[in-house]
Amino acid sequence: MRRRLARLGSGILAAGLAASLIACSGGGSQQDGDGGAAQSEEIELSAGWVSAIDQIGLPAALDQGFFEDEGLDVAVAEPFASGVDQLNALETDQIQFAQVGAPLIGAVLKGADYVIVGNYTGSAAQLGIDETMAIVAKSDAGVSGDDLSSLRGKRLGVTVGSINHLYLLALLEDNGMTPDDVEIVNTAATDLAVALQTDGIDAAVIWDPWPMTIEQQVEGTETVLRGGGYIGFMGYIVAKRDFVEQNPDAVERFLRARAAADQWMRENPDDAAQTATRWLSGMDEGIAQEAMAFNIKQLDGRISACNFQALSDAEDTLFALGSIDGTFDVNEVFVPGPINTIADESPELFEDLAAVPDSARITDGFVFDPAAGMCG
Repeated sequence: MRRRLARLGSGILAAGLAASLIACSGGGSQQDGDGGAAQSEEIELSAGWVSAIDQIGLPAALDQGFFEDEGLDVAVAEPFASGVDQLNALETDQIQFAQVGAPLIGAVLKGADYVIVGNYTGSAAQLGIDETMAIVAKSDAGVSGDDLSSLRGKRLGVTVGSINHLYLLALLEDNGMTPDDVEIVNTAATDLAVALQTDGIDAAVIWDPWPMTIEQQVEGTETVLRGGGYIGFMGYIVAKRDFVEQNPDAVERFLRARAAADQWMRENPDDAAQTATRWLSGMDEGIAQEAMAFNIKQLDGRISACNFQALSDAEDTLFALGSIDGTFDVNEVFVPGPINTIADESPELFEDLAAVPDSARITDGFVFDPAAGMCG
């Protein structure tokens, strides 16, 4: 079923929804009248996302029929305001899958039993990948991407605790600076354009498509830096542990459909941008196309030691800053089996991606060691 959008209020407690939605006949297949293999009884699921260009793979899988091909009837929730809101919906069984990044860390530290089963953005082939991040500055701010020491003393708008904050911190460290060398102004992504326009900040550090949107909305602004490989991007497909353990067939079908959607987007970026304009309210077609060109560089659903390292580095950074009260063993939250089984059984879905380094491959008995340099 295509284009099924669920309207889920954040205050609705849908306890038991997962059990009532799963209508699986046991995970096997049956023969149709022509002797071909038919899917098991259709499985109903609900999945969440936020209104961002790098999360468009979920509605793309619906629009292109990849969920239907896998025997899934997936309701795509209306975009949530934030990753935290998504996780609240996951906790109350309004959705079975969420697409989140940094907010997962805080949720796990508070006791949530969530697991990572794939990526909606990121890379299993390398650690440093942040092509969807950029710094946008006023032309008279004196900020140069060719000399990042020019950030010293500047007022930088970021969303504290989010991926753009982590990107800035890594960038500063790599260029011999600390957070004390700049003025960090905690600013929501939606408010960065206004902050630049009203001289509240000198530059904005933000993910796509906001750099393009800001340039369009605020005269005299320009992108001074794009990416740079400073961080391993965190964009995870997350579910409750008990759901994953109890519904392995549904999880594998969902991830296979998402992998097919990612490949379709990599191969058809202009069509993917059109999908974004249909699903993201007010999205300009030109901005969608420009942003999608960067987004497709990070569409890799596979899990490797590189993804473990990205999460480990992020929580260590946030802990050192005092943004979180502790850390956890990242081995406890990754469940790489389903997506890596798909990679083994359907390698054609990933054949256009760079190979996972041998040292980063997940094999039997794998245990991630943050000090071992496993990502290569």
